[in-house]
Parts: sequence; structure tokens; C-alpha cells
Amino acid sequence: MRALSAFIQKHVRPKGSPLPFSPQAEDTAPASTPLPALIRRRAPRTVMNSVAQNLLHIACPDPTAEDAIRDKYLLSAQHLVRQERWEDLISAIGIADLKRHLTPGGMPVAELMAFGARSDVVHAVEHALMDGRPPKDAPLLAGIEALEHVLVEHSESYVVACIVAQAHMDTAWAWRGTGWDIEVPTRNREAFCAHFDRASDIMEPFCAITVDSPLLAATGCALLGGSSEDKRPVADCYEALIDLNPLNPRPMRAMGNHLLPRWYGSYAELELEARRTAARTADTWGAGGYTWVQFDAISCDDTACANLDLDFFVEGLHDILSRRPNAYNANLLAAYCANSVGQSFSGNDQADQVRSQIADCAQWIVREHLTELHPMIWAHAARGFDNNLRVYSPARFAASGRDDAMRIISSLFSAEIASGKRIVFTDNGPIAQAS
Repeated sequence: MRALSAFIQKHVRPKGSPLPFSPQAEDTAPASTPLPALIRRRAPRTVMNSVAQNLLHIACPDPTAEDAIRDKYLLSAQHLVRQERWEDLISAIGIADLKRHLTPGGMPVAELMAFGARSDVVHAVEHALMDGRPPKDAPLLAGIEALEHVLVEHSESYVVACIVAQAHMDTAWAWRGTGWDIEVPTRNREAFCAHFDRASDIMEPFCAITVDSPLLAATGCALLGGSSEDKRPVADCYEALIDLNPLNPRPMRAMGNHLLPRWYGSYAELELEARRTAARTADTWGAGGYTWVQFDAISCDDTACANLDLDFFVEGLHDILSRRPNAYNANLLAAYCANSVGQSFSGNDQADQVRSQIADCAQWIVREHLTELHPMIWAHAARGFDNNLRVYSPARFAASGRDDAMRIISSLFSAEIASGKRIVFTDNGPIAQAS
């Protein structure tokens, strides 16, 4: 343990001078995990614009059913760790992992609980590094060292190994920030590399396929974020994870992002893997596998967007919503089409033509599938579902998502509203009523 502490301390311990990176730097880093950010910061309900209230009526639950379920698992794991009931935690996560338990929105319960288990440690580090000037007595190592002690006591538990390795990776990203590589100070880069090296060492004895564990495979994919010059077998890593739990779309999205030329792949490889994924997951998603792999890639890359098989992508949207119909997916796909893609025209004619046709899909998604509004999803969609986004004011963030959604949804019903109708969203979808 002293050797580990000395190793990390050599690379990580601040030496009195302030850290020059800005936590508000432009995001360019790949997701450190193959799922979107696990922490949902709930915001209080705010009063909508009176005009929109009069014309558009849609339920806005707080919390949503998905949020409430995620909170339950996060908090239960956090509670078990605080009570030092590690055996109970290992059992609960192991069962959720073995049985592939998911929330209605498709989030793996095992990964939620693994995050809850390390959240106190990660939050302490993030807080200490928030303004780039950690105090000399900041708890940058105490939490990690405590987890390392737990790992020694449960050295054969892949669950504990995943928790501790993920805590190292989260800490690494807190040190690195979200700026361009050239902007990251040497001290921060060394801390980033040290924590990723330690995470790799922790995971080395375990094999996801042998253990039959999506959690292990997801942790292995998260390690891709720390690779440097060597292009690692990204597609192989993600394929293994997808095959272990095809109901979880997040690895497909992360794979598409990591296959862009800016990271570890090429446009040809992106298209090939999207089609292969669609074929392998056809029983689960229909054409949706193609759509999930392309989902994040085309929203941030003009060439990927221009090369898209649009008909296949739209067919996938239909299949996702017909096979997994729920309020979370309806909000996710509507916000994606209308906001992530529909508001990101770049001047590349071919890409923008594709974006325009994807944006048009918001019309049928909202009319056929939307029953309630999830403002946080719309707020994240407006910012490209950035995993590393720092939300400093949840209330303003959610309010911006709600305003965007109300504006966009109102525009989709402009003809009805112009004729004096009110749009009321019911459990069966929107209906137009005389005002």
C-alpha cells in the first residue's frame, strides 16, 4: 500500500502551485466510459412562458420515472459503502450484472451501483480540482487509498476491481479536464496517465468473457480513453461488450464515437461496424443497431454525417421506438433529431442536407411517441450529450432544456396553433383541442 501511495504521490500530489487548466475548457475528449454521464442533477420545476402554457400542455414530471429508478440504485450503493457493507454490495452488483438488469431507459443497474459505490471518492476529488487550485490538504489521495485497501481485502472480486479501476479513471479525467491535449499541463497529464496505468493494472487479471460480465467489459472499454499513440482494438472491445448485453445501447454509441478518425478509427470502419452491429443485434433492435452506432458520431463530424446511409438510419429510429417504447427514448430521440442534429448546421452542404432530413424526423417522433417532457435530456441534447459537461446550475440548465423543447415542439404544431388550437399531450400522445 505504501508503494502504491508513493507511486501516485509522485505523479499526482500538488506541489503548491495552482493548476492552470480551466474546468470550462472546450470539450474534445472522448467519453471515459461507454455510457453517458451517470450523475443526474435534478432541478426544481420552473414556471413556463405563459404563452407556451396556454398553447402547449405537456406533463413535466420531476423526477421522471427513469430518474427515480437511477437515484434508487445510486443511493443504495452509496449507502452500502458508507456502512462498509462490501459483501452486500458485491452480491447486489454481481446479481444485477449476471442478470443484465437495466433501467427502463436502458442504463445497466450494475454500472449505476458501481458509480454510487465510488461517488464519494470521485466527488471529493472533483470538488478539490473544481477551480484548479486545490488546497494543500485536499483529499486527492485519501479516498483512492481507502478503496485500494478494500481491493486488497477482496482481491478476487471483479466487482471491487471494477469500482476501484473506475474510480482511478474518473480521477484521471478530473485531473486532465476537457481541453485539447496541447492545453493540458504536464503535471495534470502525468496524473492522468498515472491513474489510467493503475486502472489497467487492476483490470489485467480479469477477463469479461470468462466471467460473463458486461460490467467488466464496460470497464475495459473505459480504459480506451487513456490510450495514446497506439490504436487499440476498439471495435473488438466494444463488440464483446455489445454481445454480452445487446439491450444496452450505450456501448454502441460510444463505439461509434471512438471509431471516428479523431480518435481510433476511420469513416470506413465506422460504417462497417455500424452495419455489423445492426446485423448482430437485429433480433433486439432491428435496424436500430446502425442508428445507435452512428448516433453520436454524425452529430459531431461532418464527413461521418455526409456519408450516412440515411434511409437505414431513419429505419433504425422507427425500430428503436417500436421495440423500446417509453418516455425516455421518445424524449432522447426527439431531442436528438430536433436539437443535437437539427440545430447544428455547419455549412457543409452534403452533411447539412442529411441533418435537415434527420431533423424532420422530430415531427413524427413527437406526434407519435411523446407523452411527457424530460427537460434534462433536451438540455444535454443541445450540448451534444457531452459526457464531460460540468453543470454548475442545474436549475438554469434544466430551464434551458425546457425552453428549447417548448419552442421546438410548438413549432412542430405551428399549423394547429395558428388555427387557434391548443396542443395537449396525453398518455396516448398529443391531441389538438379548441382553445
